[in-house]
Amino acid sequence: MTLDQFLDLAETRRSVRAYKPDPVPDDLLRRVLEAARLAPSACNRQPSRWIVLRDPSARRSLGTAYARDWFWTAPVCLALCVDLSTAWTRPYDSRSYAFVDGAIAMDHLTLAAAAAGLGTCWIAAFDPAAARAALSLPDNWDVVALTPLGYPAPEPNPRPRSRNPLADSLYLDRTP
Repeated sequence: MTLDQFLDLAETRRSVRAYKPDPVPDDLLRRVLEAARLAPSACNRQPSRWIVLRDPSARRSLGTAYARDWFWTAPVCLALCVDLSTAWTRPYDSRSYAFVDGAIAMDHLTLAAAAAGLGTCWIAAFDPAAARAALSLPDNWDVVALTPLGYPAPEPNPRPRSRNPLADSLYLDRTP
């Protein structure tokens, strides 16, 4: 893949809020999850854990944590969790890098899914206690994000995508 191809992928990836009911083949799901597994993590601790929900009742169990109807139209829902007991902690301030590592893994997953023609939508606005209960998580795990995964359907009211110019966030050899 060239840099131009990657930039095209990054530019065209969207948060999808409408899905076809078509199942995601097992091999394709494994390949997308493999891309997430390959994500770097602090000190190679690899704290990311993926819970794959395909069964409709299992997907619906997350309704207490995130109740948007469009979320359930995807044939797969993923919960990205991190094992806090394995994550690296910065010694200077004891800050855990679990959520950073999880975010990198989620980004790899969303880009791999887009490259495969699948849609995702990174969900952070969920009730963490309800998600923890619905997923029956061990005490040392925490939920970072949820995402539906499936083939995009036409959206009735697609949101426009906008990004600030690079100059708004770039500082060369200085701070603002």
